[in-house]
Amino acid sequence: MSLALKRAFSHYAAMQQPPESEATAEQKFFEAIARKRLIHADYNGATMQLAPHQLFMRHGELFVSAFNPAKNWRSEEDWRLGNFKLAGLSNVALTEDPFDPLPTFDGSVPREGDQQLFAVE
Repeated sequence: MSLALKRAFSHYAAMQQPPESEATAEQKFFEAIARKRLIHADYNGATMQLAPHQLFMRHGELFVSAFNPAKNWRSEEDWRLGNFKLAGLSNVALTEDPFDPLPTFDGSVPREGDQQLFAVE
């Protein structure tokens, strides 16, 4: 297990709450990335299905890079990740629906200065 993965799991474990508490959006995204499961969430008034590939920090804010498989793409060559500020997502729900990471995902952060927290392998 890589050092980054160990750190991410330590971070995830530190966030755990008692079972009677609802998991936070951050916890749901960590689990979705680790288990390669889709997320349903509301963003700008629309419900989206997201395949999260990585969590990262930008200017002290938490973001997720995710693929929206329900988006009307012209072709598979156009498939790409969108970056969503976690604070802008609501009604986040982890599903049991699996996803395969995009073959073009190389694990790099979107911008210089972004700090990756966790990513699919």
